[in-house]
Amino acid sequence: MRVNRSIFASAVALLVCALGPSPAQAEGPLPLSPAAYEASHVCAVPPPGYSGCMALRLVPDDPSAIPGTETTPQTIEHTEPLKGALTPAMLTGAYGVSGAAPPSTQTIALVDAYDDATIAADLETFSKQYGLPACNEANGCFRKVNQNGKPGNLPPSSGAKERAWAQEIALDVETTHAVCPACRIVLVEAKTNANLNLFEAEETAVALGAQEISNSWGGPEATADSASFNHPGIVITASSGDFGYLDWTSGKPAEYANYPASSPHVIAVGGTRLKVTPAKSWESETVWNDGGASNGQLEGAGASGGGCSGHFAADSWQLGVPDWTSVGCGGARSVTDISAVGDPYTGVSIYNSTESPEGEKGWTSIGGTSASSPIVASIFALAGGAQGYAYPAQMLYENAQQNPASLHDVTVGSNGECLKKFHEKTGASGCTTAEQATSCAAQLRCLAAPGYDGPSGLGTPNGLAAFRPPGTSEGGQATVTGAPEAPSPAATEPPPTGTSSPGASDGRPSVAPAISGLKLTHAAIAALRKRARAANKLGFAFSLNVPARVRVTLARRVRVHGRMRWRTVSTSSSFSAAGGAQTRQLGGRAVLPRGRYVLTVAAEHGGSKSIVFQIG
Repeated sequence: MRVNRSIFASAVALLVCALGPSPAQAEGPLPLSPAAYEASHVCAVPPPGYSGCMALRLVPDDPSAIPGTETTPQTIEHTEPLKGALTPAMLTGAYGVSGAAPPSTQTIALVDAYDDATIAADLETFSKQYGLPACNEANGCFRKVNQNGKPGNLPPSSGAKERAWAQEIALDVETTHAVCPACRIVLVEAKTNANLNLFEAEETAVALGAQEISNSWGGPEATADSASFNHPGIVITASSGDFGYLDWTSGKPAEYANYPASSPHVIAVGGTRLKVTPAKSWESETVWNDGGASNGQLEGAGASGGGCSGHFAADSWQLGVPDWTSVGCGGARSVTDISAVGDPYTGVSIYNSTESPEGEKGWTSIGGTSASSPIVASIFALAGGAQGYAYPAQMLYENAQQNPASLHDVTVGSNGECLKKFHEKTGASGCTTAEQATSCAAQLRCLAAPGYDGPSGLGTPNGLAAFRPPGTSEGGQATVTGAPEAPSPAATEPPPTGTSSPGASDGRPSVAPAISGLKLTHAAIAALRKRARAANKLGFAFSLNVPARVRVTLARRVRVHGRMRWRTVSTSSSFSAAGGAQTRQLGGRAVLPRGRYVLTVAAEHGGSKSIVFQIG
C-alpha cells in the first residue's frame, strides 16, 4: 500500500527551520537528523525458515524540504542525491582504501531474494553520478542470475515484498561497486526469501567462481550449520542484524544471535555510526544503536545485531583474543567479527528507480548491517580475497593481535536494550552505555571496549593491512598461508591451548596438543609451480607443542550432484610426532589432478590447522 505524504507538512517544516538549514542541504559531517527523517526497516522480521534483509531506508518527514523532490498523488521521487549520505569517496576515504585496486580479477557475489528489475539501469545512474567506471553486462562487470545460475526465468519483482528486497539489492550492488570499482559483480537472486532458496543461491555463487560472497540477510539461528556456508578458501560475509543485541528492538527478542552470521564458517559483520571529516577521512566510530522507547513503545531505527550462538562453538582464533573471558559467551561463537558503517543516519547514498513499498524512489540514504557486509566483502576483494586461508576470519584475528593499527578499534557504545526515548536531533541512544549494558550483565557480548567485543568485533577497516596475511608487504600477497580447521559443531568450551586439564581420565594428554606454523615447504612450492603433481612431492612443515599422534588429510574440491564439495584424497595418513618443528611429506606416487586442495594437519585430542592451495 502506497503512503501519500503531504507536500506542505507545515508543522514538520517549522521544526526543520527551527533546527537550522535542511539536513538535505547540509555539507560536512554526519549524522542526518532524526527530527527530519524516519528510518524504515526495508524488510519485516522473518518467521522461522525464512530470512529478512538487513537494510533501513531514510524516509523524509517532509519531502518538500528535500531539494530535487518531485511528487504525484502516488509517488515521491528524489532526483538528486541526499547531501549528507555517504558517497563512494567518503566510504573509501574513511576506510583508507581510496584508489586501491585488487591484485587480480575478483568476482564478488551478492545473494539476495526476489528480483530488482531496474538494477542494471540504476547501477549505471549511480556510476555516472559519482564518476565510477561503467559496470554492466556488456563489459563483463555485472551480471544477474537466478538461484540456479541462469540469466533468464528471474524471480518475481512487482509485489510489496519484492519491491522491498529491490531496495536491498540496490544497496548491495551499488555499495560493492563504490568500494571496489574494478571488481566484477554477480547478483544471485533467490526466488523467495525462504532459507532453502537462499541457501541454494549461495551454492550457485560458489559454483560461479565468486571469491567473495556477501549476505545482507538473516533470521532465527538454525540448530545445524548449513553446508552452503562452509566453503574453505572463499570469503563469506554475513550481516549481524539490525535489531540490537538478541533482537531486542524487533518486539520479538531472540535467544541467540542471527544466522547465518552465527555460522563459524562466515565473517559476521556488525554496524557502526561513522563520522567522516570534511576531507573525507575517518574521524570516529561508535556502536550503532538508535533504538529507544517513548511512552513504553519501542521506536527508533534499530541497532547493530549480535549475541552468543546457542549451537555453534567459537573458532580457535576467536577463543584466543586476550579479553575472551570478558565476552561472556563461554565456548560459544560470539557475533560479530568485524564491523563497518550501518547506522542509516550515517548511511550510504543509493539510487533505485523501483518504488519502495512507501511509494518513494530515486536517491536516498540506506544503512543497516546490509551496508556493512558488502563493504567488508569488497575490501577483502581489494586485498586479494582469502589468500590461502581456509576461513579468512582468522586473518583478521591474527592481524588484530599482530598489527592492531590495521583496524579502527571501536571502544564506545553498546547494542543493548534501551527503554528511554532516543535523541531526535542526534539519533543517539537516550540511555547511558552502562544502562544499555545491563541487558548482557555488562559483559562484552553487548558492550564495546578496547580490543575484541561482541557489538563491533575487532573494529572497522583501516586500509588493507588487516585483510592481508600478517607480514605481507603492502603491494603483495602470500601464496600459501596457514588456515584454520573447521570448528566443533557443539558450543562447548575446549581447554585453551597449553593449559592443564588435571584429572582427565579419558586418555587425553594433560596439555592439549596444538598445531602452529603449518606451511608448504619451499621444495613443494617449487614443484607445484613446475606442475610436478606427484603426491610425494607435497612436503609440509609445522610445529607441535607436545608429542602427539597426528593425522594428515588432503582433500580436493570436486563437483558432486551439481554442488562443490571437498573429497578426501587417498594419500591421507597418520603418524606419531615429537614436540617441536616437523617436516613431512605425503606418501605414494599418485598423480594429483589439477584443482584446489586443502591440507589439514590434526593432533589427536587437540587442535588442527589447514592450508588451501592450487595445483595447475
